Amino acid sequence: MKIKNLLVGAMMLIAPMAVHAARIIVLADVHVVPGNECEKKLKEAVAEINALEADLVVMNGDLCNEGSDVELYNVKSILDGINHPLCVLPGNHETTWSQSATKTIFDLWGNDRFVTEVEDLVIVGIACGPYMKMGDGHIKQEDIYWLRETLDAKSKGKRVISFNHYPLLKDLDNYVDYCEALKPYPVIAHVNGHYHKYEKYLSAAGDINCMMVRSLDRKNGDYGYTIMDVTADSVLFYNKRLGMDAVKVDGFTAVPQPKRDFVATKLFASDASIFTRLAFDEKAIYFGTSLGDVKAVANDGSGRELWSVATGASLFARPVIVGDYIVVPSAAKELLWIKKSNGKVVQRDSSVGAYVADGVCVDRQLYLGGYKKFEKWDVAKRRLIWRYDSINNYCQAAPVIDGGEVFFGAWDTNLFCLDAKTGELKWKWNNGKRNNQLGPGNVVPVVLDDKVIVVAPDRFMTAIDRKTGQTIWRNKDHKYRESLGVSNDRTRVYAKTMDGELVAVSTAGREFEELWMVDMKLGYEHAPCIVAENGNGLVIAGSRQGKVVVVDPVAKEYLHTFELGVSEINGIDVDAATGDVYVSLIEGSIYRLKAK
Repeated sequence: MKIKNLLVGAMMLIAPMAVHAARIIVLADVHVVPGNECEKKLKEAVAEINALEADLVVMNGDLCNEGSDVELYNVKSILDGINHPLCVLPGNHETTWSQSATKTIFDLWGNDRFVTEVEDLVIVGIACGPYMKMGDGHIKQEDIYWLRETLDAKSKGKRVISFNHYPLLKDLDNYVDYCEALKPYPVIAHVNGHYHKYEKYLSAAGDINCMMVRSLDRKNGDYGYTIMDVTADSVLFYNKRLGMDAVKVDGFTAVPQPKRDFVATKLFASDASIFTRLAFDEKAIYFGTSLGDVKAVANDGSGRELWSVATGASLFARPVIVGDYIVVPSAAKELLWIKKSNGKVVQRDSSVGAYVADGVCVDRQLYLGGYKKFEKWDVAKRRLIWRYDSINNYCQAAPVIDGGEVFFGAWDTNLFCLDAKTGELKWKWNNGKRNNQLGPGNVVPVVLDDKVIVVAPDRFMTAIDRKTGQTIWRNKDHKYRESLGVSNDRTRVYAKTMDGELVAVSTAGREFEELWMVDMKLGYEHAPCIVAENGNGLVIAGSRQGKVVVVDPVAKEYLHTFELGVSEINGIDVDAATGDVYVSLIEGSIYRLKAK
């Protein structure tokens, strides 16, 4: 369809817009009262709109201020002047205050919802409430049913656009039901008003691309409306101020994407706190509790406990699966070897101090940090191979074993590199801080071919030469702390900041290069939970307040937050075979986030 030039007086305004398959004009929050300035400006907007080519005009709520019959009849008399197909939805100003208890909406426009088709688009809109009550927005149950039935009948082979006055966020009390109703269909956009501004966002459920659009009056003489151009592969939004050229605001892909997200299932609720990450296989999940019990529970969602072993002290280190055994680093100064099948303790090795660090098993050899020591164990023979004991405090995070070398931090300000075969020190690095609490004591380093990258409570990200242990670069552009991870293709390092951001940094070259930053909507954040990328290429991060956040690193967008509880996420552990994510919360809950 060609774009028709818009004539305003004697001046021709040509909007530099994309060639489009369908054009939708959106009016929202016009707030017309007889005699007010918005009444005058709406009439001007109607004249402009009539000079444009358009397939549809949507009046997306808040037509007036009090929903009175006088106001509604008046605004209808203006909207009736539009010479394009018109669909009208009420907003909260028509449904919260209404002398007819919302009946006049039906009398004037026949319904408070609509469905229409343009080219390959099915465009639906439903009312939002609140209905004669000063509450949150609400979608009527019958509208949810109608929406499903309508899209079942009409959406085959067509893309879907949804309209509602409210955003698909918590302002709408049953937004989850709304999103669930839309989820099975190829929805390319949801459009709402209510906030009088432009803002692109992702729905709080259902991964739907959404856009808030402007009000008629944005104050300071800024009156206007929105133009949507829908092409084969994009939805583009333009701000059209009265008498001025249209200016592109934002947009997103119009090709329905596979739903790349998770379904969260609670697998177990403990009667004690859980401070450990999780080990798991097809049959069971293994963890430790604050009461000092090592437990195995069935990995089938039943929550059935398979066995439990008392250790005598709270457990903080993740059990390690090594063949037929579970190795449990204990705060009771022991290393326990337990049969996976029945929970029988087959060996106890005494330790100088408490174990709190997660161990790692590579090629049937166990690498494990402890109090003032780091150890390598032969799994088959259950015996110590070597011990490095030139550490001045305890180890807390898991080590990384790569290319015949072992990398780990300790709370003595140092990061260590040892020979994996002999346990001999190759180098150690520190950030120059004397305070132990500012060192890399609780970060799992990212180890690359030429460098090692860490973050620490000194709020720096640091790259260290892998061969020499010398500093390559240090960066303090963000408030880094102890939460770090790496992409599956090893081209990006991910760091969660104390401001709740996810920062991606390039692993290439010898200079610091920030690739992008996404606000994960966590606010102040300090949980040392690692950042991980699952098999589907999504990034998962945990928070101090029971939230697991999913970020798309390709789109560079926040996708979703799972609010699993109120306490810290202990760790992110990904099943390499399925892409599923297992997490434990300090409050004693265990969840699986199953990849869709």
